[in-house]
Amino acid sequence: MNLDLACKWLYGEPLSQAMLRSAADDFQVYERLPFEPDGEGEHLFLYIRKTGENTDWVARQLARFCQISPRDVGYAGKKDRHAVTEQWFSVRLPIGRTLNWSLFGGETIEVLKTERHSRKLRLGALSGNRFVIRLRQVSQPDALAARIEKVRLGVPNYFGEQRFGNDGGNLTKGQALLAGTLRERQRHKKGLYISALRSWLFNQVISARIDQQLWSSILPGDVLMLNGTQSCFMADNPSDMMPRLEQGDLHLTGPMWGRGELMTQIDARAFEMAALAPWQSLCEGLEGLGLNQERRSLRLMPQGLKAEAEAEDQWRLEFELPAGAFATSVLRELCQWHNAATEQI
Repeated sequence: MNLDLACKWLYGEPLSQAMLRSAADDFQVYERLPFEPDGEGEHLFLYIRKTGENTDWVARQLARFCQISPRDVGYAGKKDRHAVTEQWFSVRLPIGRTLNWSLFGGETIEVLKTERHSRKLRLGALSGNRFVIRLRQVSQPDALAARIEKVRLGVPNYFGEQRFGNDGGNLTKGQALLAGTLRERQRHKKGLYISALRSWLFNQVISARIDQQLWSSILPGDVLMLNGTQSCFMADNPSDMMPRLEQGDLHLTGPMWGRGELMTQIDARAFEMAALAPWQSLCEGLEGLGLNQERRSLRLMPQGLKAEAEAEDQWRLEFELPAGAFATSVLRELCQWHNAATEQI
């Protein structure tokens, strides 16, 4: 089964084209944790700037440098390789043991600061990321500027193409896992392939909602999410909820597929079932793995969006996104971008 990555644009197909990641610092990411290290404990938190390096690779280098098990290294989220990123890692080190962190990393990795904390840093324990992105070779800059004003109101919260691997390879392997034709021993790779399938199904629900002009409408039985939280509830009175939806206080949600009943009811459930009916076998396969039904916001609202034309064909963007959101999902509504980093490989 061929799983097409194409999805509907909310504001129509962009007219502008641009080049992304022509240089590493054209894509910068700054991680935000929801807490401050408490200053004590056996876990040393390291705030690291890395250039062109994979998060997992850095974690392995930390384990080797500290002479500890890779299981004693933690991080909150994986960051883009083709970028300059700043993020927290944790290493389990006894109190009193000191290391010369200036010796770690080399030219592409720098430890900016260290703090003690009582607990290991866990995956997902972040509040969001700030992005600073430079677009080069921008065509039709006036069209780009006009789209920026629309994007401030929100974009589809699509999972980015990086979730699906090169040419959708993670999806292909996920289907093979469900079919029993692929056995993956590495747990994290298996999780990656299965996550790709769930994410793809979620994207289809958003795309269908846009296609049927239901992006800004609350259907009877819709499930809404309170902005800035994972708290969901049934829209018992859609007309009363509409002002809060328009103001960005509430968001429509879609299913992250798994076992159990959909949270939606009535018309909203009928819509979601119809949208995913062509891929019922994938849904059943995910249920068989024991994954539970979850919900995710359909709308992504970039916070503090700033745009500056550094030259006629070069723009600098800055915005913040919550954890789990993709900057490329914001960019796809602004322009049709090309990834210089992958085109150079």
